[in-house]
Amino acid sequence: MEGNSPDKRRWHRFEEWDARPLRLDSFAEENPEDGFAVFNSPYDPSPSLRLSPDGTVLEMDGRLAADFDILDSFIARHHIDPTVAAEAMAMDSAQVARMLVDINVPRARLEHLARGMTPAKFTDVLGHLNALETTFAYSKMRQRHSPGNQAHVTNAKDDPLQLAADAAIAVALGFDEIETTMRVAGNAWANALACTVGAAAGRGSTLFQCSIEEAEELKIGLAGLATYAETVSVYGTERSFVDGDDTPWSKAFLTAAYASRGIKARCTSGASSELLMGFHEKRSVLYLEARCLCLQRAMGVQGTQNGGIDGAPLTASMPAGVHELLAENLLAVWLGLECASGNDTRISESEIRVGAKITPYLLAGSDLITSGFGSIKAYDNSFNPSLFNSEELEDYLVLQRDFQVDGGLVPIMEDDALKLRRQALDALGDVLEELGLAQADEAMKESVLYASGSNETETFSPATTLAISNSIAARGLTALDVIRALACRGHARLAENVLVMLRQRVSGDYLQTSAVIREGKVVSAVNEPNDYSGPGTGYRMSPEKWERVKSIRGTINRDHVLKAEGRHEAPSGTPTLYSIGRAEKGRDPYEVVIGISPAFGERLHQTTAGHAVTDVLNALYSGILSGGGLPRVVRIMHTADTSFLGLTAARLSGSGYGIGIQAKGTAIIHQRDRLPHMNLELFSNAPLVTIEHYRRMGHNAARMTWGEVPEPVIVTNDGQALSARFHTKVALLYAIETEMTAPGADPLDQYFATPERNA
Repeated sequence: MEGNSPDKRRWHRFEEWDARPLRLDSFAEENPEDGFAVFNSPYDPSPSLRLSPDGTVLEMDGRLAADFDILDSFIARHHIDPTVAAEAMAMDSAQVARMLVDINVPRARLEHLARGMTPAKFTDVLGHLNALETTFAYSKMRQRHSPGNQAHVTNAKDDPLQLAADAAIAVALGFDEIETTMRVAGNAWANALACTVGAAAGRGSTLFQCSIEEAEELKIGLAGLATYAETVSVYGTERSFVDGDDTPWSKAFLTAAYASRGIKARCTSGASSELLMGFHEKRSVLYLEARCLCLQRAMGVQGTQNGGIDGAPLTASMPAGVHELLAENLLAVWLGLECASGNDTRISESEIRVGAKITPYLLAGSDLITSGFGSIKAYDNSFNPSLFNSEELEDYLVLQRDFQVDGGLVPIMEDDALKLRRQALDALGDVLEELGLAQADEAMKESVLYASGSNETETFSPATTLAISNSIAARGLTALDVIRALACRGHARLAENVLVMLRQRVSGDYLQTSAVIREGKVVSAVNEPNDYSGPGTGYRMSPEKWERVKSIRGTINRDHVLKAEGRHEAPSGTPTLYSIGRAEKGRDPYEVVIGISPAFGERLHQTTAGHAVTDVLNALYSGILSGGGLPRVVRIMHTADTSFLGLTAARLSGSGYGIGIQAKGTAIIHQRDRLPHMNLELFSNAPLVTIEHYRRMGHNAARMTWGEVPEPVIVTNDGQALSARFHTKVALLYAIETEMTAPGADPLDQYFATPERNA
């Protein structure tokens, strides 16, 4: 490109932008011919539906029944409800869109209408909503009252010990579901056993999936080592189905097989899967996903995992793509399906885009906000990095706190985390030994206990892990064997936790729509439906849950501040301050008064940069002397405001020049005839100010008394978010300062005793 030619100079800002992570993302132009269209394509059909007197679909979305493909046929037979179709299809699409955001229209009414709408009708309706309206409609239409979340628990080595420890942490963080997969397919059984034991070390009521080839996954589920599945993929074009050697009927049979064995199942679809497979038919990604979701409702499956999934980065590369991902989630819940709303794929190298992507789901809530969250490090995520991984976990916890929303997670204390990891490691080690599968020595467990990821562990060799997995499968070991082994080795509570999940399998209650298990009880759209109908309704965190969500690491209070900035233990020889009486106006034309705040050296002894306040004062004092001025220190009691500290100091000074400084380190040079906030020099970013900066400030103030205009001292800021780092502390410090002020109180001269002066 011309702008990048070596002989043409560029504005440096573009060079800086080129170095940003965002430039690693790719962005697609809209091109329906190649399938790059999000909300509409000229090749999308117009909504239409014609029924025979007996309710048979004769024509749907512009296609006659004789020309139906396998998707049309399945949708027409099993999704379209002829008793509501005429009403639903006759409604103006814009009117239906307004109903979605109208708090006076109940969710049940909209779900009823959805049973008579075709994929093209859904696409047309959703095209009327902007991103904010889609978010609001999602909060209204989601199925379960309370939100939830799902975690990925994997590692690069398929190490059972690390899986157990990380599963325990995921459960403690609050994930309602955990999902594993493996780098080596043969390790599936070992992964499943490890995660089952690890999950039992937590609260013991977390649903678990081992994501592997469908037939093998069903075997693992039948053995009681998995409780749900979501690997049943559904596509929006016939050729995609045929290429995968499947049909809607075969998928429906498979989900029924899972459910008949007490295994919760949902399908997986998502925008751009057909585009990735090359069978997009030039249709918009939303229209193709609308077909997928109508199919899933027609199959009778309880839920879906959609929102792009593996195709999310491709969808996000298109204009309005991230909005489309949210819109397809809205369609899922509108159709009455549980929604595991994607957010499981890293869509961007830009942290700003990643944070923006999760925000509407946090605000609206979702049955499962991610599917799933990489609770392990990104390099250990065998599904490929999730939108959020363990590196960003605390960022996510803070987002919950920022918006006062329940994102399905709660903080975990460091001591509790180590205790849980140790419990899971000991339990799995005992199970492996009791079942004759392997020996996990203390060194192995110790390496996992403190490890953040698999790069730090020294445990089983890959060959040993594969042998463990093969032995579990070959011997037909089941969850009952795990329970027996746990009980024999003294892990009674963990054994009971696993047994509780098997009892749930027998009852089948968690096959309900949007079902999760909390405190041993099923919570679903059946017994806890979303009842949002405007302000004051719907889900709100309990006070107890909000207390847990708020309790993130790094929170500070007044006591923390006083413990840090209030330290007053000083080594021998440190300068000290003494009040010596009421301060009067000076007469020396070269005098510079240093006006210190009420708490300076009294209750607060350290600046936000970590300098002792007496060292700062000494630097100002020596700087004034070096500039030919006469320093005087005055404690100003009626204010703690920097500007008025400086102005008061200037009015007390014989020269008319003064320095005001707060205990936190903010300092100012002022002149007595200026307006309060029209200072001469200001050190506002106190955390960046060095002792040398203060010395130079004192020197400049002294030179001003000689009629000079010295070069201002510049404190550079490299773009740090200083407000985020220090504002909480600063506000608490200032509160301490202001409570020590006394309106109308006289300023007090201070004797500043330095080692040099004492000598």
